[in-house]
Amino acid sequence: MPKLFGPDRRYERWRWQIFGITWLAYVGFYLTRKSFAVAKIQLKSAAGLSLSDEQMGLIDGGNLTAYAVGMVIWGICGDRFGTRKIILFGMLGSVAAAFAMGSAKSAGAMIVFYTLQGLFQSTGWAPLSKNVTNFFSQHERGVVMGLWCTNYALGGFLGSAYAGKVGDLLGWRASFFVPALTLFGILILFSLLQRNRPEDVGLPAIEQYHNERVAESGPAGEPEAEGAWRTVREVLTNPMVLLLAAIYFCLKPARYAILTWGPLYINERLGFDMTKSGLLSGLFELAGPVSVIAGGLLSDKVFGSRRMPVSVICLFLLGGLLLCLDRLPHTSLMLGAGLFLMGILTFAPDSLISGTAAVDFGQRRGASTASGLINGAGSLGAIAGGTLPALNKLLGWQGVFTLLAGAVFLAALLLAPKWNALPGKSR
Repeated sequence: MPKLFGPDRRYERWRWQIFGITWLAYVGFYLTRKSFAVAKIQLKSAAGLSLSDEQMGLIDGGNLTAYAVGMVIWGICGDRFGTRKIILFGMLGSVAAAFAMGSAKSAGAMIVFYTLQGLFQSTGWAPLSKNVTNFFSQHERGVVMGLWCTNYALGGFLGSAYAGKVGDLLGWRASFFVPALTLFGILILFSLLQRNRPEDVGLPAIEQYHNERVAESGPAGEPEAEGAWRTVREVLTNPMVLLLAAIYFCLKPARYAILTWGPLYINERLGFDMTKSGLLSGLFELAGPVSVIAGGLLSDKVFGSRRMPVSVICLFLLGGLLLCLDRLPHTSLMLGAGLFLMGILTFAPDSLISGTAAVDFGQRRGASTASGLINGAGSLGAIAGGTLPALNKLLGWQGVFTLLAGAVFLAALLLAPKWNALPGKSR
């Protein structure tokens, strides 16, 4: 793991400052992302908007569709225009959309505003991943990205708990307003502390700092211009990037089914209120930091910077657990333990595929595009994860989990032949 104070203290300070502010920025996005999932418990009642499961499924579907499309668009924009502009725009839009949702008075308005929220939320992952790539090189990236990817695992837990507590105290509308105000505070910090590249503050590129060979060059061997269309085209046609996109499409439904319907599932199985349902379902995300750090360490230290072995093992185990989850005794201990273990098995492959492997195979100049494409495909799968549980009255929760398990097993089978894949060997 890189030392906090290396040979150049100014360079190291900037590296960890960027790590910290980009980590906080993505946690902030989750504050406004999780409000609707927790507010569903009150929105179903007469005191809310009397929404049906089918209506809430449509609202989630609009959000996830916009998120999927936006991931690809903003991924390319992150390489073309840099992280800073895209993230500030996305944060401001997310704050506005959250306030609009908290003021909504109908299902139709919720669909419109949550669809916009999905578009703004999709600005976050790919440009921020690129930002980290600009300050950390490949040999350290498994550990660094493992630590960094705790943002969406911990962010989901904090977002659920925060919105749930505020909703119980002040009503469901406040569960949108208060997280939005918090995100606005993070936006101000981001504008003060973030920079796109070491070169922007008068420092050499990360490859020069670590004396690494620069492999990304144009046709005549000259360095490829930042955001060049040639780099974007190469990333979009890289077979390994496309395979990772297909695999992530199969994995993400399971994660998003728990993220968007976990509180309601716990409420129906155990009769808990918003706060307790949000906290217990949040155990799934609380396992995330442990999972992504362990996955990053194992991929770097045990498997020689290969990201696939850890992912394949976890995916096969996750598929088996999904088949068993609803068959566990319906107690807070058993369901909480099941959700925590599911988080352990989900977040390691999720972070390695969508984060570390994405920037490895996209390389520094195409990192945002690769992350955007892979996560965009995953978000198309997340549409199923966000809407499929709305059919639980028809399929039963066991039927829902069985379909999710089938998709995870398919992801494992697709990834297994790439057990030894490394950047430079993907074509």
